[in-house]
This record gives sequence, structure tokens and C-alpha cells, in this order.
Amino acid sequence: MTKQTVKFDPLDFFETKEDITDLLQDAFNSQDPKYIARAIGIAAKAKGMANIASQNNLNREQLYRSFSEKGNPTLSTIVAVLSSLGYKLNIKPL
Repeated sequence: MTKQTVKFDPLDFFETKEDITDLLQDAFNSQDPKYIARAIGIAAKAKGMANIASQNNLNREQLYRSFSEKGNPTLSTIVAVLSSLGYKLNIKPL
């Protein structure tokens, strides 16, 4: 008997602003750059990557690549996408 698997899609779990906020806070608290980038990408997909790209005069395909598992987005891209999602970066002492 073989086991059936289904593809995991994180977008199925991030529908509300609170869900996305929790994801982003967890990612930033981890201080793992790859997790942070991936979480921002998931949030951007949940809100519509095409809309975010057009709001920031960015290329949609490049955004997908930047926030992919192997991506490495620039700080300016991170700030622009977070702003489009309704977030801003803050610094606080450890």
C-alpha cells in the first residue's frame, strides 16, 4: 500500500492580516534571513504579487525570484514590499 501525499501550500494558512502578522513576526524573531525573505514572499503572494509589483514599479517575476527559497532580496525591495503590505521595519534593542 502506497501513501498519498499532497503538496503543501502555505498560502492556505495565511488569509487574514493577523495570520500574516504572526508569520512575519515569527520570521523576524528567528533572525534567519532566508526565513524572513520566504515569509515576506508568502505574505506578498497572499496579498497579490502583481499588485505589489505594480505599486512599487517592480518586475513581478523578479519579486517571485527574490522571495523564493533561493532568493536574496535587497533591503530596498524588502522595505517596499513590507510597506505595500502595510508594515514597516522597526529597530529595538535586544
